[in-house]
Amino acid sequence: MTLEATLSGRRLEITRIPQQTRPKARGEGTTTQTAKTTLREWKHDETSGQSRWEASSKSHQEVGDEILALLGMSRDQFCQVVLLPQNQFTQFLRAKATERRELLGKLFRTGRFADIDRWLLDRSREAQKALKAARGDVTSLIERIHQAAGDLDHEQGAPTNDDPHTLTAPALSWATALTKAAATHLERTTAEAATAAADLSTQQARELTVRELHHQQTEHRSARDQLDLLQQQAPRQQELNDQLEQARRAGKLAAVIHAANTASAEHDRAARHEADTRSSLASEHATATAEQLTAAEQQMRAQAALAEALLPQEATVQQLTGDLEHLDAERVELAAEQREARTWLEQAPARRTALTTRMDTARSAEADSRHHQTALKDVRQRVKAAELRDARRAEVTEAEHRLANARTATAEAAATYIDIRRQRTEGMAAELAAGLEHGTPCPVCGSCTHPAPAAPHPGQPTRADEQAAEARHAKAQQEEQAISDTLQQARERAASAAGEAGDAPLTDIQAQRRTVEKELAQALKQAADFGTASEELATLEREQTDMTHRDTTASEQLSARNADYDHAAARLQDLNAKLDTARKGAPSVAARVADLTHSADQLKTATEAATTATRTAFERDERTTQATTAAQAQGFETLQTAEQALLDDDALNTIEEEIRQWSHQRAAHTTVLDKPELVQAAAQPPADLETAVALRDTAAERHTQAVAAATASRTRHDNLTSLTTELDTRIQHLEPLQDTYDTVHHLQDLIHGTSPSNSDRMELEAYVLAARLEQVVAAANTRLLRMSDHRYTLSHSDHRAARGARSGLGLKITDAWTGRDRDTDTLSGGESFFASLSLALGLADVVTHEAGGRQLDTLFIDEGFGTLDEDTLHHVLDVLDSLRAHDRTVGLISHVPELRRRITNRLHVRKSASGSTLAPVTEASQ
Repeated sequence: MTLEATLSGRRLEITRIPQQTRPKARGEGTTTQTAKTTLREWKHDETSGQSRWEASSKSHQEVGDEILALLGMSRDQFCQVVLLPQNQFTQFLRAKATERRELLGKLFRTGRFADIDRWLLDRSREAQKALKAARGDVTSLIERIHQAAGDLDHEQGAPTNDDPHTLTAPALSWATALTKAAATHLERTTAEAATAAADLSTQQARELTVRELHHQQTEHRSARDQLDLLQQQAPRQQELNDQLEQARRAGKLAAVIHAANTASAEHDRAARHEADTRSSLASEHATATAEQLTAAEQQMRAQAALAEALLPQEATVQQLTGDLEHLDAERVELAAEQREARTWLEQAPARRTALTTRMDTARSAEADSRHHQTALKDVRQRVKAAELRDARRAEVTEAEHRLANARTATAEAAATYIDIRRQRTEGMAAELAAGLEHGTPCPVCGSCTHPAPAAPHPGQPTRADEQAAEARHAKAQQEEQAISDTLQQARERAASAAGEAGDAPLTDIQAQRRTVEKELAQALKQAADFGTASEELATLEREQTDMTHRDTTASEQLSARNADYDHAAARLQDLNAKLDTARKGAPSVAARVADLTHSADQLKTATEAATTATRTAFERDERTTQATTAAQAQGFETLQTAEQALLDDDALNTIEEEIRQWSHQRAAHTTVLDKPELVQAAAQPPADLETAVALRDTAAERHTQAVAAATASRTRHDNLTSLTTELDTRIQHLEPLQDTYDTVHHLQDLIHGTSPSNSDRMELEAYVLAARLEQVVAAANTRLLRMSDHRYTLSHSDHRAARGARSGLGLKITDAWTGRDRDTDTLSGGESFFASLSLALGLADVVTHEAGGRQLDTLFIDEGFGTLDEDTLHHVLDVLDSLRAHDRTVGLISHVPELRRRITNRLHVRKSASGSTLAPVTEASQ
């Protein structure tokens, strides 16, 4: 379908192709052609001097947006101004203020006034934000002043957030008063701290005096107690003196007693040593005399000397054995190193080839990855488009199914309606006959006699049956049309989605995406191996040089070690044969020498032990006799008694020290008790040190509290002074912000209709539109007066709406017969029709004459004329005829016969079961 129209001075061609089924271009079968919309504009080329059609838009959305911009109104608004549809012609007349405002705003382009409102709202919010921040700073300082004030009376006259006016000058006065109170408190606490310091000094001096007296009394009492305790220890001191005297006499015998004890101990040790040495000898030497033991020792030492002469050769054997083991270990190690180097060198070419192949593969994979990334981006976009396409197609399928059902229902309802109407038409004579009465003229022939009235057929439908069938048919058509519109929208969306996605199935595209993602991952993994392979190849070259050197070195050293090993093995075999004879069963020659030397040493030790035991027995007996004689000479009965009284130096020193300490302490305590100051202090009453310390502590605590109070008072005064200065600065910053906000906020509320000064709650845009509406009403009344025979006039109402709603765009109807204003919804059907018609014509006039306004030179009216009486109909048609004198076009859709006589150019629509037909009817053709 193609439509040519001129909108806002632009000649346009709009072409719509619905979704339809057509034969395939190739092969058999059919395919679904997607819906398509194009827009072209007729333009004149200044260069060539020719005019031609130029494409403007292709997609449904772009075409719709451009037409909407050219018309300047939506479908609903178009039906209120240009097209007055059947049963909806009163929409603009009875519209709500918000709906009327939206339409008028687009027609008169008053959005700039709303922009002013929004601009002021933004400025108000910015000013409020800045003001809130400044108030927050002041409030924060006030809270800090509250905290700094401490126990001062800071609540009286304090500013609060509930009263913003207290946050300026009153707040500064309040803070200044607190600062002065803090200064007074500081002077008082400073004086109290000085008084407390003087009292503390007095109590400290008194406490020192009492403490000294207490110390002297304690020292005198302690000396007396210690002297009494020492006197109780006098008997113990006498015992210690007696023990000390005996120990001194026994000390004179210490040398002889020690000599006797030493001789006895040496003999005991010698006897035990002799028994021990003989126990380790052979059985033939266990009871031998000292001379026999000496002879056996000399024989064994001679045998050891002969074996010892062979020790250097055994050391040579051990050296050779160690050398052979070392040489063999070196040969094994060199052979392993040689094998390792040669094995590595054999594998190196294959490794070099593998690394070169990996590097080539990585280079190729890097190029492939860039291609895969581009392909992956494209296929992901195709997946999204295919998913949208399938969803849109599902919507189309569902809508087609619903439309098919609706068409079936519509056809059935149409068939039923036509059949009932046909039956009723055929039986119309019987229906008229049913209403005949004797003596009443027949409405057909006018006769008052009815000799043979027609009889109704069985099941004859009535007028009510026909109307019910017609209503069902109309409802089915409406439902079908609604579903058809939904299907058309779904097809357009599906066609748009299919144009982007193509015809490939979603599963195939998803599989392609997974394949590309897998190939990309593999390519990236292979490309990342280039750096590793390069490093491994460089390492391989370095290792090649090292392994070649290691192989050459190991081969040379292995040959040298084999020759050394053969020479040392032959020499070791000769020495082992010679030494086996000298060992005589011993593990080695050194072991044989060691055995012989050990046996000789044992014999020598046993000989010496036997000689020592005989000598110490004689010395023990002689020393014991001498010690016994000396003990009796010193007054001891026996040697054991003298030995018991004998004390060592430590014990003697301990007793002497204890006696000396007792005497020293007794003398010292006596000296202390004889001091005059202590004797004088003891004569005085006991010193009350606890009371003096408590008084001193109390004074110290009072002084500490006073100093703390003075310090806190000074800190509070300094803080309040600083905070008051900062508060003054913040208030100076707050006051201009408050003035700015008050001005902007008041202006915004005023034009937004929320200010108390705006009693009608009318916004700026509504105010402008109200003026335009007054012009529309004035233009409408010029025609309404003619149509209503000077009875009705429209009037604009800007009274405040109920329950606080916005006002300014109300409409009233004034009845000249009653002299009262009425609401527009109180008009009858015919009155509403010509009032709406007048309003539409007036709106078109004002919009057309508005500077930059849209040209509304066409008006369509669908039905509504049947609600008018004959006179009103003539008035309305006269007004419509007058529009033609001003190049206005009016299209009427109606069944009213009077219109056929008044309107010469008509289009006649005839309905039938197979569809509708359209035929032009002119005055000449009639």
